[in-house]
Amino acid sequence: MQQHALHVFETALGHCGMSWTAQGLAGVQLPEGSETATRRRLHRRFPGGAIRPLDGEAATLAATLMDTLAGHARSLDDIVLDLRDVPPFAQRVYQVARSIPRGSTLTYGEVAARLGDPQLAREVGRALGANPFPIVVPCHRVLGTGSLGGFSAHGGAATKRRLLLLEGTPGVQLSMFDDPGER
Repeated sequence: MQQHALHVFETALGHCGMSWTAQGLAGVQLPEGSETATRRRLHRRFPGGAIRPLDGEAATLAATLMDTLAGHARSLDDIVLDLRDVPPFAQRVYQVARSIPRGSTLTYGEVAARLGDPQLAREVGRALGANPFPIVVPCHRVLGTGSLGGFSAHGGAATKRRLLLLEGTPGVQLSMFDDPGER
């Protein structure tokens, strides 16, 4: 078993974390409400992983994520993912999600149709709910039919809405429960 390197870093949305191996990015942890909570969640997700300083490709990756979460349009297409623990169906779902351009969305059913079977919308939702690479695999760009749909990160649909607003996605509006100062 290969040890994961871990790092927690500050972004415009709060403290995020990431894990990487020699094979690539193994996971991204969106903010959990505090730096301590994010660090704890990262250690639960990658037991035995060790906090490491950022250098080389990891430093570049963290900088790209920080820029993206500050609202700057950055390409995440070249980020290599360590997919060894990701089931084949989820890998296909993540490939479709990565093809959705910034500011655009698809529904779960549209992703399923692109995979060849529109009846797989629930399975697409489950795969996206287990996405270890949020932001890099932009699961927030996949919506329910007529609604935002769920979001498994801390803050749920409000976090999903914030990410879509950050990207300038047309038709996304603040809800009465969102804090406009957090955009």
